[in-house]
Amino acid sequence: MIHRTDSTEPLRRTRRAPSASSRAIAWRAAAVFGACLALLTTLLVTFGAGTASAHGAVSDPPARHYGCYFRWPNGPSPQMAAEDPMCHKAWQADPSAMYNWNGLLRDGVGGDHQAAVPDGQLCSGGMTFNGRYAAFDEPGAWKTVDRPSRFTLNLNDTSSHGADYIRVYATKQGFDAKTQKPRWADLELVGQTGRIATGTRTPVEVDAPGRTGHHVLFTVWQASHGDQSYYFCSDVNFTDGGTTPTTTTTTTTATTTTTTTDVPERGCTASYRVTSQWSGGFQAEVRVTAGSAPITGWTAQWAFTNGERINSSWSATLTASGPTISARNAAYNGSLGAGASATFGFVASGTASTPALTCTAS
Repeated sequence: MIHRTDSTEPLRRTRRAPSASSRAIAWRAAAVFGACLALLTTLLVTFGAGTASAHGAVSDPPARHYGCYFRWPNGPSPQMAAEDPMCHKAWQADPSAMYNWNGLLRDGVGGDHQAAVPDGQLCSGGMTFNGRYAAFDEPGAWKTVDRPSRFTLNLNDTSSHGADYIRVYATKQGFDAKTQKPRWADLELVGQTGRIATGTRTPVEVDAPGRTGHHVLFTVWQASHGDQSYYFCSDVNFTDGGTTPTTTTTTTTATTTTTTTDVPERGCTASYRVTSQWSGGFQAEVRVTAGSAPITGWTAQWAFTNGERINSSWSATLTASGPTISARNAAYNGSLGAGASATFGFVASGTASTPALTCTAS
C-alpha cells in the first residue's frame, strides 16, 4: 500500500477583515467619485440646455441677469446682500440663471411674443427653461444705470448670428419698478432696428422722452439664424425732466473741472461722477456743459490714475491711449445751446479714481 504524503484537500485561505485605514481610503474614494459625479451632473444641467443655443444679452444698460453675473461672478456674499439685494435673491434662487446669462430665449415663437411671454413674466422670457429666470420677474430695488432720454443701447451677441430685428420698449411714466411687474400694456416702443449683423457691440438708438426715475427697458431680440427669440429686462434711471433722479447707487464722487478751447466764446466744461461701484468695477457719468455761446461739438478728456479700463460706454465715442481717455460727442448730442448740457457714461473695471477733466468745444 502506498501512502500519499501530499494532501488533496483544497487549500483553505483565511479572509482577513479590512483594516480601519483601508475602510477610510475606500470611503474617501467613494466620496471623491460622488463629488465628481455631482459636479458633472450640475454642469450638464446648468449648461446643457442653454449653451448650445445661447448667444448673448443686452450688456448696456445691463440686463438683470447679465448684470448680476458680471458684478458678482463669485456668487452670493454678505457684500452682495448689502449692496445688491435683488441680485443676491436671484443668485440664491437659481445660480444657473447667471451662468446661462446668454441663454434667456424661446424657440419657435413665430413672432407672437405677447402670446409666448405673458404679462408679469417678461423678464423671465415667459418662465422659459422651467422658470430658471423667474427671480428676474420680481419687482424691487434693482440696480439702475443713469441715462438721458436719448442714448445708445448695446447688445452683446457672443456668436454673431445677427438679428432679424431688435425692439426696445420702455415702461410708461408712472410705472413703479419697485412694486410692479411689467405688462405689455405698460410698455411703449422706444427703439428698433431692421435686419442687422450683430456682434460684441450692437448699437440700438433709444429715444424715450417724458420719463424720469426708475424704469424698465424690455428688449426683444429676434435672432437671424433660426426662430429664436431673446428677452431682456434692464433697469434705467432716466435723468431728464429737471428733477433730481432717484438712484440705487452706492457711491457718488465729483471732480473740479477745467476748460480748454481755442475759441473762448465757444467754451465748455465737463464734470465727472461715479454713480455706482462694486467689487472690481464701477460706473461713471460725465456731464458736458456749453459756455456762454452755442457749440456744435465737444471732446472731453481725462487720465485714469488707478489702472482703470473701460468695458462699455454710451452716448459718446471713447478712445483710450494708455491711461488717457478721449470722449467725443455722439451724432445726436454734439450741438448744445448756451448753458445746455449733455451726458455720457461708461462701465469700467478697476478701482474708481477722481480724475480732472478738460473739455474742448467746436
